[in-house]
Amino acid sequence: MRRTADATASSHTTSPPDDDRDEAAMVAHRNVPQADLACLHGLIGGVARVGSEGTETNAVAIAANFMAYLSCAVGRGAYLPIGNTRHHARLFCLHIGRSGRGRKGDAVSLVLRINQALREMDEAFAPQVHRGGLSSREGLVALMHDGYRQGRQDVPAIEDKRLWVVESEFANVLHQGRRDGNTLSAALRDCWDGIDLKPATKSNRLYASQPHVCLSGAISPSELTGLMSARELTNGFANRFLMIWAERSRMLPFPKETPQVVVEHLARRTLDVLEFVGADQHGECEHLRMELSPQAQWHYAQLYRGELNDDLSDGVVGALLERRAPMLLRLAMLMAVTDLQTRIDAQHIDAAMAWIRHATASVRFVFVSAAEEAKLAQVLELSNRVLVFLRKRGQATRSQISTECFKGKVPKARIDASLDHLLASTPPKISVQMIKRPADTPGTPTRVYRPA
Repeated sequence: MRRTADATASSHTTSPPDDDRDEAAMVAHRNVPQADLACLHGLIGGVARVGSEGTETNAVAIAANFMAYLSCAVGRGAYLPIGNTRHHARLFCLHIGRSGRGRKGDAVSLVLRINQALREMDEAFAPQVHRGGLSSREGLVALMHDGYRQGRQDVPAIEDKRLWVVESEFANVLHQGRRDGNTLSAALRDCWDGIDLKPATKSNRLYASQPHVCLSGAISPSELTGLMSARELTNGFANRFLMIWAERSRMLPFPKETPQVVVEHLARRTLDVLEFVGADQHGECEHLRMELSPQAQWHYAQLYRGELNDDLSDGVVGALLERRAPMLLRLAMLMAVTDLQTRIDAQHIDAAMAWIRHATASVRFVFVSAAEEAKLAQVLELSNRVLVFLRKRGQATRSQISTECFKGKVPKARIDASLDHLLASTPPKISVQMIKRPADTPGTPTRVYRPA
């Protein structure tokens, strides 16, 4: 598979067959990403376990699709203020798995059955579901427009802006993005942000205010790496998706169907959540304020200063992971409302972070080779050693770092890579200062490194 943005843009011209590329993805001698059981929190875990019992479908894939559905059904009523931004529990999930092994269609089937049961209980709480495939910005807006005039007739507005999009062939969305003048990917970015969708052209007056669009997509790794352009990898489109790797968990020739009584029980529990957040109040936005408990605030702050913003290089992987912090908050909101509470506790942060870790591992598994991953791990290990050394010593030249910290056993290039990593961190973990030599001493200025 291709490993850089430049390679991404050109790989489709010389790509081997899909099956070969999918198999090549597995020759990297790495364990496939495995999600922590902490991901399966509360109702989300209940749906996942029921759907995977007696079937080949991966519980994590079911959970991801149900989270996307539930985040849509919850709507814009529940919100979490962070600074001047009001976050809603709105998710885009992308299920990655090899063709025939991901069981991508099965992973959404139970969620669709729950939606149907919920609709029969009380249609006001069930969101609109679109499975026909997206092709353009205008087509997306038409599904939740604010009303327009067609000839002499006024077409009434769609009051319920909740829209769950199921793209079982997400490659279709990537194909559409390659067409000249197609602005679908830009519209989806706006939907993730919750921005009003205004007319793209003067001739088209369709408008959608306060959209609440959530998306469940499925794709094979070869399609994802072969079709996603360098622009989509770096312009904020791709990093709005919670990308998770999930393939069938077992081999069963005759998988069992989930009994309807169980589906209805899960739908009833889902309805309890939606009644709690007032999801049927389609015209009212941000009427249910959520907050982080003191313990959750402390926990999130530690993650934000550390893991959520560590290891973000300037490459493709860094671009794909840079929205982990807001995504964590959205996931934590969802975990809390499934417990029928507006307070986000530390356990909800933990469950959300389990998803972030799985998504991080999935992105690296698909987009980074085993050799590159080993190199990155080495850079991180050396960087930590340098940082500990500088904090103890106070300051050091590069030569002193080599001789005293590494006993002269680490090559110059590796030391430089570790120093670059520390300097490029946000915020920088070290600083470098040029010290001029005395006027009567020849030579270039000396670089001195200090902990920030």
